[in-house]
Amino acid sequence: MLETRRPRRHSSAMRRSTLLVLASLLGACTTSSTVPPASTPGPITPAPAPILSGISGLSQSEVIARFGAPSFQVREGSALKLQWQNGSCVLDAYLYPPASGSGTLTVLHADARRPGSGEDLPVETCIASLTPSLPPPTAAAR
Repeated sequence: MLETRRPRRHSSAMRRSTLLVLASLLGACTTSSTVPPASTPGPITPAPAPILSGISGLSQSEVIARFGAPSFQVREGSALKLQWQNGSCVLDAYLYPPASGSGTLTVLHADARRPGSGEDLPVETCIASLTPSLPPPTAAAR
């Protein structure tokens, strides 16, 4: 008569390690739904296309000499925004460094609006409104 052999059973430690290997392989086949966060570059403020106005090209000190201390100022990357206002308009002047990246900031863009409504105004009208009046000419100057 033939002898029937019972198959050898593997030890429980070996079965566990086999299951761990299979689980690891199966886990490697799945895709992750987690998207890595995008890296954010440092602040880069590109200069806009220049819009010529009566203050275009003025430095910070020159525009402050013309209108006085700004009512608001904020640095936006490499640019500087200065703001003046009165009862009839708000003027924003945007100063940028030269294309080389270093040097004196100058006004490259300006925009104007009505306080409250925010309705656009011509920049030159606002500049005239904010510019202090010159004293009337004296008799000696005539």
